[in-house]
Amino acid sequence: MSDVSPRAIRRHPVARENGMVLLALLIALMLMSIALMGALDVWSLERQRERERQLLFVGNQYRLAILRYYRAGRALPASIDELLDDSRFPAPLHHLRRAYPDPVTGKNDWVFMQQGARIYGVYSSSTDLPIKRAGFPLLYQDFENQKTYGGWQFFYLPPVVRNYTNTLSAPPKPPTSFDPLNGSLPTFNGRSVGGLR
Repeated sequence: MSDVSPRAIRRHPVARENGMVLLALLIALMLMSIALMGALDVWSLERQRERERQLLFVGNQYRLAILRYYRAGRALPASIDELLDDSRFPAPLHHLRRAYPDPVTGKNDWVFMQQGARIYGVYSSSTDLPIKRAGFPLLYQDFENQKTYGGWQFFYLPPVVRNYTNTLSAPPKPPTSFDPLNGSLPTFNGRSVGGLR
């Protein structure tokens, strides 16, 4: 006579069905987590694209503020504070609405492009690879195929600085700085610096 009771035989198909349900739940959870990871990747990519759009807007705000500051008093600013509150006149001017943080890093850690102690531009301190590599407006044509966001440089060079040349030779400088002694001038974000006033 067998030790297996009829009650145990009846339970066996139920246990097997429970196991199948559990396996189906595990597979469904795995598929849902894969779909969620894909959605997070798409969301992260779209978030980075939005930061790039913000970087183009904010960088241009700094460039325009430097241009307005120069046009108001024929000098470049020494600090961002001077763009926020230009006290060279009886009624202070505000060339920049606020000190915008870098949209890519989320911090106010811009790298300044300087001529002596004066600021003529800004760019991001981020070394991340941009998603946008082409299709920039003519003003920012130089941004195409840049390897980092630091290559997206927003600047304004006054005509006096652009047209200044000297026969003295000086060692070449990297494109992020301007040295009037060597006579080499960077382009104005996609246009020849001599073309804009």
